[in-house]
Amino acid sequence: MIGISGPVFRPDDDGYDAERTGYNLALADHHRPALVVGATGPADVAAAIRYASTAGLAVAVQATGHGISADTHGQLVISTRRMKGVQVDPEARTARIAAGVRWHEVLAETAPYGLAPLSGSNPDVGAVGYTLGGGIGLLGRRYGFAADHIRRLDVVTADGQLRQATADREPDLFWALRGGKDNFGVAVSMEIDLVPVATLLGGGLYFPGEAADDVLHGYAEWTRTVPEEMSSSLQLIRYPDLPMLPEPLRGRYVAHLRIAWSGPEEQGRRWVRPLRELGPLLMDTVRLLPYREVGTIHHEPPLPVAAYDRNTALRALDPAAVDTLLDLAGPQADAPIILEIRHQGGAYSRPPAVPNAVGGRDAAYMLFSTHILEPDRLEEIRYAHGGLHDKLRPWSTGGAFVNFFGIDDATPDTVRTAYHPADYRRLAALKAAWDPGNLFRLNYNIPPART
Repeated sequence: MIGISGPVFRPDDDGYDAERTGYNLALADHHRPALVVGATGPADVAAAIRYASTAGLAVAVQATGHGISADTHGQLVISTRRMKGVQVDPEARTARIAAGVRWHEVLAETAPYGLAPLSGSNPDVGAVGYTLGGGIGLLGRRYGFAADHIRRLDVVTADGQLRQATADREPDLFWALRGGKDNFGVAVSMEIDLVPVATLLGGGLYFPGEAADDVLHGYAEWTRTVPEEMSSSLQLIRYPDLPMLPEPLRGRYVAHLRIAWSGPEEQGRRWVRPLRELGPLLMDTVRLLPYREVGTIHHEPPLPVAAYDRNTALRALDPAAVDTLLDLAGPQADAPIILEIRHQGGAYSRPPAVPNAVGGRDAAYMLFSTHILEPDRLEEIRYAHGGLHDKLRPWSTGGAFVNFFGIDDATPDTVRTAYHPADYRRLAALKAAWDPGNLFRLNYNIPPART
C-alpha cells in the first residue's frame, strides 16, 4: 500500500490471522477485515486513514484486542502493536508512551525511579486504549481515573492529519479523546503523569464458596469506612479443575478479595486484618510488593479467551443488593458467570483538574460480569447476564463504564450510559466536527450529531 512502511495483511496472506486476532476471541469469526495495516509509526497510521477514507472503508484500531467490540468484516484495521517506546522524565514525573505499548512495558521503565502510572489490574493491556477509555486501576481511589492524568495526546484524525491535543492546543478534541476513546482519531502516543508510588500492600484473600455470604456482606460494610489509599475488589468465581491452578482453588467456587493499599504499610495491615476474619482462608497472598508486580493481585488470564462482558455502575451496595447478587450469582445459583465488584468513590468521584468526557463519577461501585465462551450455553449466558444487571437496577446510577463494555453493548443506547447526558451531546457535536462521516465507527460508537 502506497505510503505505508509496515506490513499490510489481506485475508489470504500468511500472518493475517495472527495480526487480526486479539485477546478477546468472542468476535473471531466476524473480525475479518479486508486489510490489516501493521503500523510502525504515525506516518503509517495517517496513510492508512487516508486510504480508508478514499476507499470508503471504516477504520478500527487495535493494540492488544482486549476491547474489541464491532464486526470489522470487509473494513480496515490499524494494528499499533509495533509502535513501541516509553520515555520517562523522573524530574517532571511524566512518561511518553507509544500506541502499541502494554502496561508491563511502562512499569519496567518507571519502577527504577520509584514512580508509577495509573495502570490497570492487567499489565498485558494496551496503555493508550485503556487510558482513553477512562482507566480504572489499583491507585484510582487515591488519584482518580487514568484519563484525568493525560497531559498530551498525539492523534491522527479522520482527515489523515497528525495533531497534538493538550489543554491549550485543540482543547475540545483533548476533552473528547479523554473518555471518548477511539471515536475521534487514532492516538499514536500520549504523555501522562506518574505518581510517587514504589510499593503496594497488595494481594488476594481467597475464601471458600460456603463463606461467600459473610465475605460479601462483610466486604460491603468494610468499604464504607476505608480511606482513599485503599483500592479493592471482590470476585466470585468457580475455578475450573486444571493442574496449572493452585491446588486449593481447583474446581472450587471461591470468593476472591483483592487488596491494593498505597499508604503506610502498618496502617494498611490494620485495614486488612478484619477481612481475614470474614471466613476460613484457602489462600492469603497479601504482601508488600513492588508496584511493577501489581498484575499478581488480580492474576487475570494471560491467554486469549472468548469473553462476554457486562457492567453496571452502582450507587450503593447495601445488604439487600448483596443478597440479590448472592441469589443470582452465588455458589448455590450455578450461574454461568464470573462476578466482580470494584470499589469506586474517592478520587474517582472528583472532577479532574482539566475537564474530560469520562463518566461514572457518581458510582460508588462497579458491578462487572463475564463469561468465557461455551457455545452450547451462549443464549443462557446472555440471559443470565441481562437478568443479573436488570435485577440490580434499584441500586444502579443508570450508568456504565466504557472500558468494561462487552460485545453486546455496542449499541447507541448502551454507549450513551457511559456518559453524562450533557457530555454525550457535546461528544456527538464534536464527532460531527472531527469525523462527520463516522469513519471511526467500529467501536463503542458515538455517531455524529445531525446538524
